[in-house]
Amino acid sequence: MTSRFHRYAELFKQEGPWCTVYTDVSTGTVDSLHAIDVHPENVRRELEGLGASEADLDAVEQAIRPAEGLPDPVSRFVVVRDGAVVIDEVLPGPLAGPSRVSVETVPDLTPLFRHRPEDFPYVVAEVSRDGGEIRLQYASRGRAESEQQIEGETEHLKKIGGGGWAHARWQRHTEDVWRRNTEEVAEQIDQVVADSGAQLVVIAGDIRARVLVGEQLAKSTQPLVSMVNANTRADGSDTAELEEQVDRSVGEVIARRQQELLERLAEQENRPDHTAVHGIGPVVAALQQAQAETLLIDETSSDTGTELLALEAEPWIAANQSEAESLGVRVLDRVPAHAALVRAAVLTDGRPVFLPHGALPDGTEVAALLRWSAAPAS
Repeated sequence: MTSRFHRYAELFKQEGPWCTVYTDVSTGTVDSLHAIDVHPENVRRELEGLGASEADLDAVEQAIRPAEGLPDPVSRFVVVRDGAVVIDEVLPGPLAGPSRVSVETVPDLTPLFRHRPEDFPYVVAEVSRDGGEIRLQYASRGRAESEQQIEGETEHLKKIGGGGWAHARWQRHTEDVWRRNTEEVAEQIDQVVADSGAQLVVIAGDIRARVLVGEQLAKSTQPLVSMVNANTRADGSDTAELEEQVDRSVGEVIARRQQELLERLAEQENRPDHTAVHGIGPVVAALQQAQAETLLIDETSSDTGTELLALEAEPWIAANQSEAESLGVRVLDRVPAHAALVRAAVLTDGRPVFLPHGALPDGTEVAALLRWSAAPAS
């Protein structure tokens, strides 16, 4: 099972009640601090009205305290069952859809997957002439997976004024020190990329060091590089500009990956062996056979009001009661279609991907790229 979704599979098999909260937890301005302070209590009252237990109410109220120390805006996704916090994710950025406060028989993780539409490793390197900091991060996570500091030589790092033979000799020595330091940084970046399969390398810092590092990277790494004009290693600098540019670079990779999926969909639907399907009925049928490798969902599909049945065991999903009865599997609940589809995809080792509204062709709400053909080739 794919690493991102593996940890959710067992969760999807467990019956609730589940308390789910997806909300803005930005600390905001001085004027909004009071509203943030009372927000956990307001959420508690809303869940209480939906029948949540005291243990669940206590757990949720503690979990959704304001996310202090993080740049606004910031969101939070919390799932609680039997008084225990099962998921607690702080998500940089504004809400990617409507806020959510609910009590459910089966958990609906679509707000989390919509907020983090793709997952892939990437590297952020903040470099200077005396070394650098290298971080491995993932697009679906708000924290660094690993960090390492490279501390190079510092002797004669600054070029000196003057002239003559001695001056030129020291200048060459300084350039040699810079190059050795940035070569060490480049080697470490190459190693992290090779070990992680990173699909993006963002390089920030001193402009001369950026150039030297870029020149010394392996040929296989160089196409992944995005140079950003931010230097957080300088005195008095802050990280806001770097974070904004990193987010932009990550967004460009996500958009490119989504476009590649749409091109695959168009290509595979036109093949005689039909290795792609679209529409609720064909996609449900594919999921029931564990046939869907990638589930493509319009991000506004949750607004359509369509519902499907979440089943206790394989094949995990059914279109209606009569179908569920014919399958002989107990129905857990009738749930929004997007929630049932995502659950079935994860439980069959599929990869759910939310796409911008209108990206799927001909007004399609859902499609799937298949592991094998939908029907024998004609």
